[in-house]
Amino acid sequence: MTQPETPDPNDASNELPKTDGGNESTRREFMAGAAASMTAAGAMTPNAARNANDVDVSHLFQPEDYWSDRMKAPEDGKKFGWFIDTRRCIGCHGCEVACKAENDVPLGSYIRQTFYKDVGEYPKVARMFLPMACQHCEDAPCIKACPCGALHKGGGGSVVIDYEKCCGHATCVDVCPYGAIYIDPVANQAVKCHNCYHRIDEGMDPACATTCPSDAIYFGDLNDPNSKVSVAMTAAKEQSLPLVQLRSEKETKPRMWFAGDGPTELEPRVPREGESYNNDSYNIYNWKEKPNE
Repeated sequence: MTQPETPDPNDASNELPKTDGGNESTRREFMAGAAASMTAAGAMTPNAARNANDVDVSHLFQPEDYWSDRMKAPEDGKKFGWFIDTRRCIGCHGCEVACKAENDVPLGSYIRQTFYKDVGEYPKVARMFLPMACQHCEDAPCIKACPCGALHKGGGGSVVIDYEKCCGHATCVDVCPYGAIYIDPVANQAVKCHNCYHRIDEGMDPACATTCPSDAIYFGDLNDPNSKVSVAMTAAKEQSLPLVQLRSEKETKPRMWFAGDGPTELEPRVPREGESYNNDSYNIYNWKEKPNE
């Protein structure tokens, strides 16, 4: 009969977690703690696990003489911008669907996404929404970082991509402070909101703004006081509603303003540098966050 091998006492792999003299209650406490840690790790969302510290991406920027011309918008006298009234958003995701249909966005990828969060305590509860897309920054970090010179300013200052030049390097994804760019898995090229310039050229609004059933999304020429976006922002100011911009500390000068409590409540859930909109935003663990979590 073959005798079992005698464990080597010097082999650390044979050690068991030490307990207090084999006390069973201590053993149970150890196991319970391990199980709790595993459960917490499994329930943690990418946003909850994200480092809250600011990210310095300036080392990814190309020399200024390489991107300075592409940062200048055509002199067409227009300044396109957005106003999002989060008080009116009902979370129907119609803007996302319209965007996908208009731009042939594949499953699992998003040019725009609506983030949501349940707030309050029963029976006084509510679900808040925050429609997000490219902010079309005046000082766009994606343009500064693009190594192939594909990202540039188009009409009205829209940040657009030249697909004759895009090489799919993905540095633009690494530096976008709003997670608004993704790399197409088939074409291996960067994709983002371009303000539906093909519709604008035909005198139409972007697909998302046209589709929104609650008039929460406004787009237009900020230089035109009679444009939809200018009229909506003026009305909000007359109501003494604070107009805020997301992550203005990044100093990218975004061209999207928000009204309502959505930005304050949902900013932590918006992707950051090196991230993109994704299906995790609809994860069941996002339905309700506990206080201080």
